[in-house]
Amino acid sequence: MHTHSLEPWAHSHVFLGNRHERHARRTWAVVGLTAATMVAEIIGGTWFGSMALVADGWHMSTHAAALGIAALAYHFARRHAEDPRFSFGTGKFGDLAAFASAIILGLIALLIGAESLDRLLHPVAIGFGPAIPIAILGLAVNVASVWLLHDDHDDDEGHGDHAHGGHAHGGHAHGGHGGHGGHDTNFRAAYIHVLADALTSVLAIAALLGGRYLGLAWLDPAMGLVGTAVILAWSWSLLRTAGLVLLDARPSPAATREIRERLEIDGDRISDLHLWQVGPGHRAAVIALVSDDPRPPAHYKARLAGVRGLSHVTVEVQPCPGHAALA
Repeated sequence: MHTHSLEPWAHSHVFLGNRHERHARRTWAVVGLTAATMVAEIIGGTWFGSMALVADGWHMSTHAAALGIAALAYHFARRHAEDPRFSFGTGKFGDLAAFASAIILGLIALLIGAESLDRLLHPVAIGFGPAIPIAILGLAVNVASVWLLHDDHDDDEGHGDHAHGGHAHGGHAHGGHGGHGGHDTNFRAAYIHVLADALTSVLAIAALLGGRYLGLAWLDPAMGLVGTAVILAWSWSLLRTAGLVLLDARPSPAATREIRERLEIDGDRISDLHLWQVGPGHRAAVIALVSDDPRPPAHYKARLAGVRGLSHVTVEVQPCPGHAALA
């Protein structure tokens, strides 16, 4: 029986993004800003009898709820990062939240579209004067939120990648932690929410100005339909991205090709390869190799050193039966 400590071969399964805490703080800040504006608009609209202000406040509440989901995902991912119930950590909490946010965003777009179409077919009187300042206030809040959630460094999460050698046990080798590459889908979902809100504010301001000074009342519902089309496209893109991660789709053909190029040399061939994302900037791989001259799993893991974002690797090596028979 093996009585030595396994600590040198054990490793963590915390697959959170490089900027997890930074993104969490900024998302919570936007939740607070959006919620405060929502409450102010609802209370102010009720006090002054402005239905436009009340309606905008309730509209912002849907975005506050979606942003709240994103913020809570960061909290739960960190809180349960070491929970052994999650075999590959909690890195996908954000993708689950992003998937839910994409659905909410799509529903908001459909509601805007339905209301805009109804207004286009059945025009109603619009109070352009009071509505323009409300739209400008909403845009100011959205611009501040966009600034808070804009991160130029998301694309740079792949520097300093490395992969450690592994311990062979039962024909498998488990790797250490690699580098970080890829986007934080949850943060992107929050960003798209405030960007969509900013877009609707810009379109609303343009429509209100056109209606007040040019008499083009139909611009208001028309701009609503334009916003619906754009937001639905963003929602579908986000839904597809998060869905592929949740379904363990291969994250990149280039990454798969690089792994094959590094391992399929000297007569070695990959018989089975599974590559999937386990968190922002973290990928896991399970690889089965057939070799004429089998080497320890650590030998093949060493070939993968430096592959971007490869954080958890399992290698299984089998001798080629045909070659063994000839030998």
